[in-house]
Amino acid sequence: MTKQQANWSPYDNNGGSCVAIAGADYCVIAADTRMSTGYNILTRDYSKICKLADKCVMASSGFQADVRALQKQLAARHLIYQHQHNKQMSCPAMAQLLSNTLYYKRFFPYYSFNVLGGLDNEGKGCVFTYDAVGSYEKVGYSSQGSGSTLIMPFLDNQLKSPSPLLLPAQDAVTPLVEAEAIDLVKTVFASASERDIYTGDKLELVVVNAAGIRREYMELRKD
Repeated sequence: MTKQQANWSPYDNNGGSCVAIAGADYCVIAADTRMSTGYNILTRDYSKICKLADKCVMASSGFQADVRALQKQLAARHLIYQHQHNKQMSCPAMAQLLSNTLYYKRFFPYYSFNVLGGLDNEGKGCVFTYDAVGSYEKVGYSSQGSGSTLIMPFLDNQLKSPSPLLLPAQDAVTPLVEAEAIDLVKTVFASASERDIYTGDKLELVVVNAAGIRREYMELRKD
């Protein structure tokens, strides 16, 4: 008879979906507020979006305990940076810091899948998308989490950015104005929540522009 043993894992996947879209002078970052484990909903009102700097916001899905640990680590590193340089970290600098932070934990990774969005030094929208071990890419739009396989084809259809192989290099930001991008994000989440059981309850939407950061909410399906 084969010996049975408990198979314990230090990780869980709490589900949820994140989306970010960069525009000419804005960035929209959005996530749902459902946190699940298996077929159980732990809470219907959990924010997956974290403000890292005045013009830099991160949305994370995956294992929310690891996400919290990652957010605390980034906040501490950002505080040190502010004391040393007497200024806030730019969004591209924060993107590199997040990559380094994930990569140095690559042998016992933070089980978090992140999208980072905000404004760069020129005031243009930028989005960075990550895997769990710090490989990242600057893109015009991205999605992570349990609903990303449903959301990404829709965004590709609506916003397909030019190939990075084209010369001269084309701009990755999307041609939409801010209001159109917000409507598109609301549409993709309404659609994803119909098919993905881990996405739903409420949409939290953060808009970063020259005026600052503002939040909007929209109800999603609750079953």
